[in-house]
Amino acid sequence: MADEKETIKNVRDKYRLFLHEDQAAAAGTIQWRHGDPPSYESVNKLFEQGRTKVWPEGSIEETVQNAIKSWEMELSHKTRIKDFRTINPEKFKLFVNGRDGLSAEETLKVGSYNALLKSSMPDEFKYYNADEETFESSHNAFKSAFPRGFAWEVINVYTGPPVVTYKFRHWGFFEGPFKGHAPTGQMVQFYGLGILKVDESLRAEDVEVYYDPTELFGELLKGPTISESNVEHH
Repeated sequence: MADEKETIKNVRDKYRLFLHEDQAAAAGTIQWRHGDPPSYESVNKLFEQGRTKVWPEGSIEETVQNAIKSWEMELSHKTRIKDFRTINPEKFKLFVNGRDGLSAEETLKVGSYNALLKSSMPDEFKYYNADEETFESSHNAFKSAFPRGFAWEVINVYTGPPVVTYKFRHWGFFEGPFKGHAPTGQMVQFYGLGILKVDESLRAEDVEVYYDPTELFGELLKGPTISESNVEHH
């Protein structure tokens, strides 16, 4: 889910490895989901204004933070696993809150939001049903809710490679409708833990993510339903 909200624009990105190199190669070798490499100008501004940590250049914290941002960029904007440079495609697995792992192809098919928000709860208790969402519908829902983007930062790194453990923070401002709920204008944020196993080239092999999704949805469902909101203004 990291750092959603971007426009299509060719600019160098200081937080996402390979993006400027991929832009140069994009014309003939890389298939981008929206035709061109993305620009994260808007969410980078949100990140820089709202981050709680500014890590020294070259530190393990900055390295991990940029690596995760780069992986999210590839997952959201590249359509072929063979174009990914941040993962080991043969070994990659994504595990979220102890659920069964998803392969690289499975993660790419469903998208980052659906991979991270899938739940084993009965359908009648799900506030977000990842099984009924597509890659596009899931991204559209969160782009709508967070017009300025959904920023992501590393809060701490506890162990370094080859098994990296870290704490992260995700935040944005709920300024657009979400699944029929009117925006509140308030900041929505949640924290989580990650375990990242990398190979000798620092490509991800296993990614484990642990967080409480109710911290996210508790804020997104606070707003009145759109119909109720409209009635109040008549």
